Amino acid sequence: MSFILQGFILGISYVAPIGMQNLYVINTGLRKQPKEAFTVSMIVIFFDIALALLCFYGIGGVLQKYQLLKQGILLFGGLAVAAIGFGLIRSKIEENQEIKLDESIPKIIASAFLVTWANPQAIIDGTLLFGGFRASLPTGAINAFIIGVALASFIWFMGLAVATTVFRKSFTTKILKAINVVCGGILMVYGMKLVLSFIATVR
Repeated sequence: MSFILQGFILGISYVAPIGMQNLYVINTGLRKQPKEAFTVSMIVIFFDIALALLCFYGIGGVLQKYQLLKQGILLFGGLAVAAIGFGLIRSKIEENQEIKLDESIPKIIASAFLVTWANPQAIIDGTLLFGGFRASLPTGAINAFIIGVALASFIWFMGLAVATTVFRKSFTTKILKAINVVCGGILMVYGMKLVLSFIATVR
């Protein structure tokens, strides 16, 4: 259970920072009916979990075979993740950030795919974050960890859809900034944990 919880916490810190996916879900919740907001959320969840699985099992599997590469990704990934967290803490949220909403299901699917898979930064961050943690996990904990990550994606995006439809008038930029600060701090802690794992492997 502890590895599921670790995956859940890391998954939340990965998906919660305000980016393209979150803005898409938020804008849907603020401007559309609940049914449409939940539909968009489910599609985003599908693509987000698919990306996490690719980052975790793809790059992570390679890291298990090559010790030198594993050490490199632990060090570089740890420093990069910590830097990402620091950047989130310092980031600014613009008042009127919006993503155009499409009406049809095919267009919604295409948009959800683009905000997830056509975002190079999300792929890079996911590879560093999940690939690095795959390298630091014992073999028996791998599946439990990624289950936690998937649960985090589902709960976060569905919760975001509910929050934005119920609290439309009070969902301010200050709240968005607070989310970034908290998640940035969590990412910095996890980044340092990866660096410590690197130090342990070279001793």
